[in-house]
Amino acid sequence: MKKQADKERSEREFNVGDSVFVKLQPYKQLSLKAHSYHRLSPKIFGPFQVIQRIGKVAYRLDLSPHTKIHSTFHVSQLKKCHGESIAPRRLLVMLTPHGHLVLEPEAILDRRIILFHNRPLTQILVKWFNTPTEDSIWENYYEFM
Repeated sequence: MKKQADKERSEREFNVGDSVFVKLQPYKQLSLKAHSYHRLSPKIFGPFQVIQRIGKVAYRLDLSPHTKIHSTFHVSQLKKCHGESIAPRRLLVMLTPHGHLVLEPEAILDRRIILFHNRPLTQILVKWFNTPTEDSIWENYYEFM
């Protein structure tokens, strides 16, 4: 049984100076957990450069200082970047101790009123700190404030 399971596993090693992508938990926020479209949010960020190997399974990456997360990652969270990166560089944000992303509001871009159970509901379009503008989402005004 172990032999069969090991067929799917691969030993990963990176050298100092290699470019790698970081895999993180998908975006989760309590006020939006009923929505399914966040499954489409990015899960891979980078590429970032490996600056140090720590033991057999951990690597320290060259993250920008504003990311507010620890720069050491387990090898299972890293994926080697082959050739030139064609994916846009996504910025990292703060993580909770459970590995979920924590977002801080940066700006309110727009406001709208929708009907919810035949009652008007005010929503605001929120741009989150360290995220692209296209990742802005509509939040209920009274839950947000």
